[in-house]
Amino acid sequence: MNFKPLGKRILVERIEEDTKTSSGIIIPDNAKEKPLVGKVVAVSHKIEDECKCVSVGESVVFGKYKGDEIKLDGKEFIVLDIEDVLGIIK
Repeated sequence: MNFKPLGKRILVERIEEDTKTSSGIIIPDNAKEKPLVGKVVAVSHKIEDECKCVSVGESVVFGKYKGDEIKLDGKEFIVLDIEDVLGIIK
């Protein structure tokens, strides 16, 4: 995959949550919400050069209805504006 976001955007791969609760109940796919946490796969030149606030490999939290979903090489990703990122998980 060779994708470079433009503007002040990042490419994120969602991190799937567990399908089982702590008490052992299995959550069916149709009852799960899409996760709001993802791993940064690519960042734009503007972010690399100007703000340097996010880098590839970091885990980020983003808003529920933010970004645009795209499919690359059979995998689903989300393209987010840097303003849609709520924080970085360390």
